[in-house]
Order: sequence, then structure tokens, then C-alpha cells
Amino acid sequence: MIKSICCIGAGYVGGPTMAVIALKNPHIKVTVVDVNQERINAWNSENLEALPVYEPGLAEIVAQTRNVNLFFSTNVNLAIHEAEMIFISVNTPTKTYGIGKGMAADLKYIELCARQIASVATTNKIVVEKSTLPVRTASTIKSILKQSQNNVQFEILSNPEFLAEGTAIVDLLNPDRVLIGGDYHTQEGKNAIAALTDIYKNWVAADKIITTNIWSSELSKLTANAFLAQRISSINAMSAICEATEANIDEVAFAIGKDTRIGDKFLKASVGFGGSCFQKDILNLVYIAKTFGLNEVADYWEQVIVMNNYQKSRFARKIVQKMFNTVSGKKIVMLGWAFKKDTNDSRESAAIDIANYLIEEQAELHIYDPKVTQQQILTDLEKATNQTTNQLQQQIKIYNQTTNIFQQAHAVIIVTEWDEFKNLDYATIKTQMQQPAFIFDGRNILNPTEITQQGFQYFGIGK
Repeated sequence: MIKSICCIGAGYVGGPTMAVIALKNPHIKVTVVDVNQERINAWNSENLEALPVYEPGLAEIVAQTRNVNLFFSTNVNLAIHEAEMIFISVNTPTKTYGIGKGMAADLKYIELCARQIASVATTNKIVVEKSTLPVRTASTIKSILKQSQNNVQFEILSNPEFLAEGTAIVDLLNPDRVLIGGDYHTQEGKNAIAALTDIYKNWVAADKIITTNIWSSELSKLTANAFLAQRISSINAMSAICEATEANIDEVAFAIGKDTRIGDKFLKASVGFGGSCFQKDILNLVYIAKTFGLNEVADYWEQVIVMNNYQKSRFARKIVQKMFNTVSGKKIVMLGWAFKKDTNDSRESAAIDIANYLIEEQAELHIYDPKVTQQQILTDLEKATNQTTNQLQQQIKIYNQTTNIFQQAHAVIIVTEWDEFKNLDYATIKTQMQQPAFIFDGRNILNPTEITQQGFQYFGIGK
């Protein structure tokens, strides 16, 4: 029975996953390590509002388990040395250099982890891939670990996460399935699979724990994200046709969702998908397909990204077009920066691309998000616009509440579907704005009839 776990990487996956494992396995010491001292300090903060990851329910679990059997540390070597099972949960961003630039996953952090484990470990370890990885990555990790001079046996498992940010804790506590890939042809491989299975069995029904070979497990994660993103791009493609033909995308989605072969999940038209996984994983899949000479497969999946980018630019162009073909010098309120509600993650958020487009059109942006920090918004915009903070602040202002944000605004853009944006007093907001007052609802969260009756020029997606 496993008594000690180490997780390398204290980010969006590592932190919440290990918190739930610690909660459900009080007999196991769980140590989450990261070289980022600031991040570890945040995980150890007495102020639970300061945790580096915002997920509903996470703070309560951390409060219950931290310094009981859940620990956060920068002492990576000690945690590796003590652990019987090591989860690798580090970032695997899309490469920005060299071969595969803009498509392939950058595995340098994975390799660094494997080399560190190989040099530090003095006892047998089960190494678990938790990061989203290209198929066959386990063979790379295994090759590195084999170079260990310490006469240590390593077993490699793949255990991809299937979490949706904003509902990660619910997804962890009640997963659709737990996928464990390993070498089930050897006794050592079977033992490793059983050890990880036993940890999950403390709260997950046995019939929800699926075991496959390691390559199937790695590819299943990429495939799941590709299929989900494909559905979003598909419904967004239809939203453009709806706007051209006066059909209603919500009615179309409802009608097709009643077909049991299709189902109603991921049929919500929007300004486009974001987050750390969908685009990165599809680009990775495209690169893998091209590497194996499967160019038609690569072209097929690449269209999902093409459609997503089109949806974002289409929405931004509509804003300019409807506002009399110019937004120069106009005050535009952006509600939302996170890529979806109930998370503080802004990676690949549609808000970044839309803001960049409007900044180029010389709009004055006034931005509010309930969970994304001012510094993160500035960092995102610096990268997207190639401007400094001082340059950006001539065109943007960031707020920590909605009070006074609407004064003399020409338009309101809803980019993130935060619940609080549904409940704003739009009748009062209308009186504070320049006339005509525009609302561009990138998430279709408002009632168009009500908003129009209040005097707004309302534009949603696919309507």
C-alpha cells in the first residue's frame, strides 16, 4: 500500500488533484512541490482567498487537509526521495521555437523532471504522467529513468486528468471515469496499476476505473479534448449561418441536442473556446498526425482551431461594424477576462484576442473580471499587443468592481459568462451610458427581449 506521494507541479492540475487525493486517503502523505517559491507561498497562505488556483470547493478541502497529510514545498529532492509514487504535473506548453514551433508540445519540463527523479531516487518508484502529453512520451521518460545509477526500478503509468476548470473539484470527487494506462503485460506493471487503482478506489467506484495500455491512455486525453473543442467549433460555425438566415442558434442547439446520438453537452454557442488545453492539445494532435504523414487527418483537426479563431475575429469585427464602423476613442466596457466562469485562468481566453483587436482600433477598454488579477490582465495584453504596461494604460483601465465602470460607456461586451453579469441592473446601466447604448453578448447569457425593451442595441451570438 502506498504511504507517500509526491506531485511535481503545483498548478491548476497538481494542486486540486492532490488536495482531493489527500482528502480521500488520510493514510497517505501527499507533498506537492514546485520550484516557484511565490506559488508555494500562496498555497501555504493562511488567507484561503490567496490560493493560486480558484476553484469552487478547493479552499475548503485545502483547509481540511493542509499540514495534516497535504503539504506544499519547494524541496523537490526531498519529496522525490521520500515518495513511493511520483506524479508529474508540470506545464507542457506549445513550442515557441525550433522544430514543431506553434504546434508540438514542449517537453523540456517533463524531461527535466525525469532527469531529476533519476538522479535523486534511491528506492523503487511508480512515476505517473498527469500532464497532458503526446502519445509515446512514456517511452522518453522510461529511457531517461533507465539511466539512473542508483539501481532503482521505475514503473511508468499514464493517468490523464479530465477536469473542466470551474468544476474541477466536482469532477475530481465524482469523475465520469478514471483512466490508468500501464504495462499490464508484466507483473511489475500490473502491481503499479493496482497501487494507483487502490488510491482511487477510496472514493471512485471500481467500474469507473478504466485500465488501458499506456499509449491508449496518452492518446485518449488528446482525443477527448479534440472532440469537445470540435463540438464548440461546430455549433459556432452554425451560429454564423444563423445570423445570416435569421435562425436562432439556441433553438437549433436545443433541437439537435434532443437527439440521443448527439446529446446536449458542449452545444452552447459563444465567442469561442479558450483555456490551457483545447488549442494546445489539438495543435499537438495536428503535429503528431503530420509527423506520421497523416496530412488529411492533420488538416481535419486544424479546422477546429481555424473556426475558433474565426469566431473570435467575427465577434470583434461585428462590434466595430455595429458601432458605425469605428470604435476609436470610444469607451467600451469588457465584462470578463477568464476563459470561462468560476476560474481565474485566462490562458487562451477569447477576451485577449478581442481586446487586442479593439486596442488596434483605438478603443478605450474598461475591463472587469471578478477573479483574474490586474497583473494577469496586463501580462496577457503585453504579450498579445507587444506593448508595455505604460503604453497599454493609455488605452485600458482595469477595475476590481463594477461600480462606476459604465459611466459614459458606448458599449458593454460580455466575454465571460460569470453569473453576476446576468444579474446586473441593466436598466440603470442604460441611463449611465452614451446613447445609443450597445451590448454585445458573447455568451448569450442575457434575455434579448428584455435588454432590447430597456433601450439597448443588443447583439448576441447566432441571433
